[in-house]
Amino acid sequence: MGNRKRIKFLGDSLDGLRSFSDSARKDAGFQLDRVQQGLDPDDWKPMQTIGQGAREIRIRDTSGAFRVLYVVKFVDAIYVLHCFQKKTQKTRKADIDLAKARLEQLLKDLNR
Repeated sequence: MGNRKRIKFLGDSLDGLRSFSDSARKDAGFQLDRVQQGLDPDDWKPMQTIGQGAREIRIRDTSGAFRVLYVVKFVDAIYVLHCFQKKTQKTRKADIDLAKARLEQLLKDLNR
């Protein structure tokens, strides 16, 4: 696949991903690889609360629920906005706000 998009991790999102359990980290890598190939992750949903084009990869293993928030709508790259372990049923406002702020900053940077 010659046209695989590269992945850019914004802020501390790569550190967040590295903090996942081994199996969740492997699954996240596999799912991001699918996205790079232009495929949908196995379990995802759109996240309009963050912004247009934002999506959430949902990962679950024995140690809990994990989320990778990303944007795929840009031609040059897939931008990972935030990676975290989900501790409650509802995604925390702080996690949504962080991803939203990173997306807003990305849009500003790309439009310079």
